[in-house]
Amino acid sequence: MKRFLSCLRRRMWHVLGLSTLLAMSTLATRPVLAQTGTLVMASTTSTEQSGLLGHLMPAFRQASGIEVKVVALGTGQALDMGRRGDADVLFVHDQAAEEKFVADGFGVRRFPVMYNDFVLIGPSADPAGTRGKDILVALRKLATAQSPFVSRGDNSGTHAAELRYWKLAGVDHKGAGYKACGCGMGPALNIAASTQAYALTDRGTWLNFKNREGLAVLVEGDTRLFNQYGVIAVNPARHPHAKLALAQQFIDWVISPAGQSSIASYKVGGETLFFPNAKP
Repeated sequence: MKRFLSCLRRRMWHVLGLSTLLAMSTLATRPVLAQTGTLVMASTTSTEQSGLLGHLMPAFRQASGIEVKVVALGTGQALDMGRRGDADVLFVHDQAAEEKFVADGFGVRRFPVMYNDFVLIGPSADPAGTRGKDILVALRKLATAQSPFVSRGDNSGTHAAELRYWKLAGVDHKGAGYKACGCGMGPALNIAASTQAYALTDRGTWLNFKNREGLAVLVEGDTRLFNQYGVIAVNPARHPHAKLALAQQFIDWVISPAGQSSIASYKVGGETLFFPNAKP
C-alpha cells in the first residue's frame, strides 16, 4: 500500500509539473494585450478651449480603455512639463520648439496631427484699418496707431507665433496699447472683448468663443498664419516613469484613420475647427 501511494504521489507531481510548464508556455506565446491605465497629457489651451479634447477623449477612451488626464497650458509650459517628466505625452503647436524638444532627447518622436490657422481679431469698426490678408501690414498699422492689443504673453504656441509676426513686421510691439495678460486664449479674448482691443487667436478657440462683444475677424488667409499641431511621447530614457506604451497608444490612435476622422468631425456652428494631416 505504501509503495502504491508513493507511486501515485510521484505521478501526480509529474502531471502537475507538466501542467505548470504547459501554462508557462501558453503565457509566453500569448499575444500582449494593449495596456490600460491613466495617461497624463500636457496640451495647449486651444485644444481644450476649442472643445476638441472634450470631443476626442471619450472616443479614445472607448477605443483603448485608457483614461487621459489633460493638463491644459501654453505650449511652452506643456513642453516644460515634459522636460520635468510630469507628463507622458504632449499635444502642442510650436513646431520649432517641438523639434528642439525631441533633438534635446526629451521626446521620442514628433508626429504631425492636424492644423488650422491664426486670425487677427479686433473691433468690427477696425479703427486701425487692419482689415485684409496681410498680417505684417496689419501689425504695422497697429503699432503706428498705438492701438490696444491683448497678447497672451504666456510662452504659448500662439504667443510664440505672435512674436514672430511682430519681428517680421519690423516694429516694436511693446507700445502704449500693448497688454500681456499671461493667460490662456479664452481669457485673452475676454479681455479683448471687454476693452475693444485687437488680439491674435487660433481659429478653433475663436469659433468656440461666445463673448464676442462686437469683435470680428479682421485678418485671415495669410499663409504665414498656418498653425500646425504635433504630438510627442516623453522619452523614458530621460524619465523612466514615463508611460511610453500608453503614450504610443494615444499617438497611434490620433494619427490613425479613426482618430483623424474624429478630428475632422468636430465642428462648431457647422464649421470645421481643425483639419487632420497626419502622415502615414
